[in-house]
Amino acid sequence: MSSVIEPENKSSTNHSLPSDGQSIGDKSNLASADSHTKDDSDLENSLLSEHKSNNKKFPKSETASDRVRFNNISYWAVGWLTLAHAIVLIGAPMTFTWTGLGVMVFLHWITGSLGICLGYHRLLTHTGMKTHKWVRYVFATIGTMAGEGSPLDWVADHRKHHALSDQDGDPHSPHDGGFWSHAFWLAFHTHNGDRQGYLKRWAPDLYKDKYMRALDYLFLPLHILSGFILYGIGYAIDGSYMGWSLVIWGMFTRLVLVLHATWMVNSASHMWGYRNYETTDDSRNNWLVAIVAYGEGWHNNHHAYPRMAKHGHRWYEFDITWQAVRLLRACGLVWDVVDYRNAAEKKAKKASA
Repeated sequence: MSSVIEPENKSSTNHSLPSDGQSIGDKSNLASADSHTKDDSDLENSLLSEHKSNNKKFPKSETASDRVRFNNISYWAVGWLTLAHAIVLIGAPMTFTWTGLGVMVFLHWITGSLGICLGYHRLLTHTGMKTHKWVRYVFATIGTMAGEGSPLDWVADHRKHHALSDQDGDPHSPHDGGFWSHAFWLAFHTHNGDRQGYLKRWAPDLYKDKYMRALDYLFLPLHILSGFILYGIGYAIDGSYMGWSLVIWGMFTRLVLVLHATWMVNSASHMWGYRNYETTDDSRNNWLVAIVAYGEGWHNNHHAYPRMAKHGHRWYEFDITWQAVRLLRACGLVWDVVDYRNAAEKKAKKASA
């Protein structure tokens, strides 16, 4: 294999906006988790196959520079993220226990790998597999517990990112600054004052799902409930100190570390690393990000073939989330997994099965 190759169909790396009046979730170009398009072997013809004509520019009001204004601040996001970081900085050193650390590591994998990487990203955003509706809901709920917002906003922002990767309008491109792409972009709304229209355009399949919309309202209650559960378990083990240890380490420390792992995909994986594919964005494969973000660091591979549920394309590119997908497939909980780059690979896999 050469060091850098071009995907067979460049459309996968040159996404642009849907045409006027059309959402990316229209049946012509978006496969739901329960019903893929008839020819899913063409990975490039996936979530964002409808393009605007070349002479139509993305609205300037949605660029990073125009988002940074006082009346566009997301006070909810700023408050939530500031509170979480403050609790960790103050409380984590005071409440450390080995039990709390163990719970943190376990829940980091549950919410980070299964909730965000598998659930929000590979299943809900890119529809890289089919599954039962209840399984879809379970992973969406776990993803909500990661603290990165509801599935509606997460999926909408990520689809927009793929449509405009490292161009004006990308929600979190390092072209607007490394810190901006890592975290600062979250301080400002991406919907430009019309959240309903934004969600209907970029995540219409989720917006029409009552359960997904319910998670929008249950975000804070679910976190409060999980805090009480963790405290109760810790209290039953060894009193109040252990209870607070599980809350601060199992909930807040875990949440902050998962956040930064995801944010590193947006920042570091568009700044440092190597490229297997010649894409039109600046995506990179970064081994450190792949470790902390459960395989998401093979980001150039992902941008070349967005629907492919397997992010590691070379033998040494280990993808732990892919191992979870394989286990779910073996158990019959997911099927028709997109683990190939083109029709030839799909045919070869079927022949060897």
